[in-house]
Amino acid sequence: MSLTARDSGGGSFTPVAPGMHLARCYRIVDIGTQKTEYQGQIKHQQKVMMQFEVHGEDDSGKPLVTSKGEPLSISKNFTLSLSENATLRKDLQAWRGRQFTPEELRGFELKNVLGAWCMLTVAKAIGNNGKEYTNIISINPVPVAIKKAGQPEGFNKLSMFVIDNPDMELFETFGSSLKEKIQATPEWRARNSGQPVIKPAPSGSGFDDMDDDIPF
Repeated sequence: MSLTARDSGGGSFTPVAPGMHLARCYRIVDIGTQKTEYQGQIKHQQKVMMQFEVHGEDDSGKPLVTSKGEPLSISKNFTLSLSENATLRKDLQAWRGRQFTPEELRGFELKNVLGAWCMLTVAKAIGNNGKEYTNIISINPVPVAIKKAGQPEGFNKLSMFVIDNPDMELFETFGSSLKEKIQATPEWRARNSGQPVIKPAPSGSGFDDMDDDIPF
């Protein structure tokens, strides 16, 4: 399964500076079926969040860390789909450095992304509410030169949250806005009521033939 990421809500946070940064995917969150509206069209799509820890410095040489000295975090939300025009498919292919084969498209476990390193390109954008955000606009593989120089140690524990079998200890660490978003989904309500829910077709289950130089 797969996830996408935005700020999980709650408390103040330091935004990641625009630019290209070395990062590591440390959390994937199933946020269930969400209502989306684009150009007047309303859709209900299953979404996931990928959350990344960012390593490096900003343009002034200041480390990209929080007030506690921890790596900054940024996330991106995706529709859980590997269809031809899906952002998830495009980002994963760019990250891997190659396109999926037809066989691979029949199944992919997003847990394979956990712990994988990448280069994130981050840019500022203005949301519909008029506020300024920093968004992930591309995900690419780590250059060989950086790999040879040595990547830093990962900081955050790798974790994955799935509504069908939720880790409630992990859930309690989420910000209030992310909790509310998950709790409002038909999947969460069905889990608590014991009633079945119709969910979007899954992307499938994992592939085994990755080359050694592919990050996942």
